[in-house]
Amino acid sequence: MRRAAEAAGRENLVIVNTCAVTAEAARQARQTIRRLKREAPERTIIVTGCAAQIAPQTFAAMPEVAQVLGNAEKLAAEAFRPSAAGRIAVGNIFAASAVPPARGAVEDHTRAFLAIQTGCDHRCTFCIIPYGRGASRSTPVDAILAAAENCVAQGFQEIVLTGVDLTAYGRDIDGRPGLGRLVSAILESVPGLARLRLSSIDCIEADDALLDAIAREKRLMPHLHLSLQAGSDMILKRMKRRHARADAVRFCAEIRAARPDMVFGADLIAGFPTETDEMFAETLALVEDCGLTHLHVFPFSPRPGTPAALMPQLPPDMIAARAKALRQAGEAALRRHLDAHMGKTLTVLTERGGTARAEDFTKVRVGDGLVGRLIDVEIAGHDGKYLTIQGDLTTKPKLREAS
Repeated sequence: MRRAAEAAGRENLVIVNTCAVTAEAARQARQTIRRLKREAPERTIIVTGCAAQIAPQTFAAMPEVAQVLGNAEKLAAEAFRPSAAGRIAVGNIFAASAVPPARGAVEDHTRAFLAIQTGCDHRCTFCIIPYGRGASRSTPVDAILAAAENCVAQGFQEIVLTGVDLTAYGRDIDGRPGLGRLVSAILESVPGLARLRLSSIDCIEADDALLDAIAREKRLMPHLHLSLQAGSDMILKRMKRRHARADAVRFCAEIRAARPDMVFGADLIAGFPTETDEMFAETLALVEDCGLTHLHVFPFSPRPGTPAALMPQLPPDMIAARAKALRQAGEAALRRHLDAHMGKTLTVLTERGGTARAEDFTKVRVGDGLVGRLIDVEIAGHDGKYLTIQGDLTTKPKLREAS
């Protein structure tokens, strides 16, 4: 977006890329816009992203906002030219045919995020995102391979494949290559890439080629973030999800059997409409039954325009209590995971801010030093969230750089 604005000759802009996953995300976007204008009243604010796509008039009505761009428009230089686009340039996202551009390298990032898919053809009853992103669309394989090679040429050690519905990759492409075939193609075609990571997947959509790649490809990192949402079959049905509780438990067991070092994260929603104590208990038990380590917990918030918003809602205090219980279960699981790393030597990718990530995405405090490098470190302890090492990369400069 910055490059598109610069190509249009725009300067002194603030571009706010909004999220619409929850009502709270949209509220925080509006709050941020007001704060940004107070802090720098001379700067022009342009708003885009999913919340802007879904409710453009809401943002256009804000006096702080100069222009609202849709998701299909935000990467086009012409949209940033006020005379050409008008104050609101938000088209019909379901008519959009453009695929994510094959760009992965972003200045001052440690790892490259490569968007390979956007949009979603599913209609989960709680989710507004398809109305912000449109139908599922995939970037061609050749373009992805070229972008991956470019990222490695720029010095990136790790690439993260991202998408709205990542496991839907390739269904709209001739030959239907699928995410598994793409992963194998990247690792084969770009031998200089040290690490390949997946952002988030739907366990029920994982194809055989992906399962094979997970078991076979050691450069595919042993961390999967799963879109599980709930552990009750009744709630999953009311969410219009495509998997049952047993599918999630079986998937995690099979992957862990094939790849013992695999670590799982998950999205879980607390307090979905009609959820009983017994139903919530099944979701809470999923943390243990699936062996989840990194949780993203979302207290349910109704999104206008979704079926779930019309269902019988739970009291806010009950939703908050259940979200707290899930977070506590996640914190306990994370502590056990960190305990298991004591005394180990791990290969970590160093980041800014004195932190690093292990292969299984565990956070490690290493102290200021090298950035964007793969380093072997010895784990000495943890603080409940981060693993720690003896000293840091500044005081222990002889730590061996990973081969």
